[in-house]
Amino acid sequence: MNKRPTSVTIISWFLIVTSLITVITSVVNISNPDVKAIMQLSVIPLEVQYLIMAIGLIISISCGLLMLAGKSFGRKLYVGWTILSIAISLFTSPLKTLLIPGIIFFIVIAFFLYRPKANQYFSDSKAVTK
Repeated sequence: MNKRPTSVTIISWFLIVTSLITVITSVVNISNPDVKAIMQLSVIPLEVQYLIMAIGLIISISCGLLMLAGKSFGRKLYVGWTILSIAISLFTSPLKTLLIPGIIFFIVIAFFLYRPKANQYFSDSKAVTK
């Protein structure tokens, strides 16, 4: 099996660590009236937003772990979920300009996840698991 590219390692750990930090900050901010006021500007009910956030955090952590293990499904799931999240946000977010940095960041991450070395790493991992 090929050695895992540094970019895949960094992206995977970034997803895991930032997701865990988001869990902590979300728990702390769940009763913050300012945060609730901003979230209520969306057309999506608060409860649904919390559910989407929880699912997204579980997916992000899972994607990081799957990519560390060389599973191509992890990067496909990450890209698919992120595109879906961006699409939902574009239609529902009251602060659309705040989405721009996240979209740019996603494009950079996707670029590195589909570079030739990353493609080789994920295809070699598939061959080993068969």
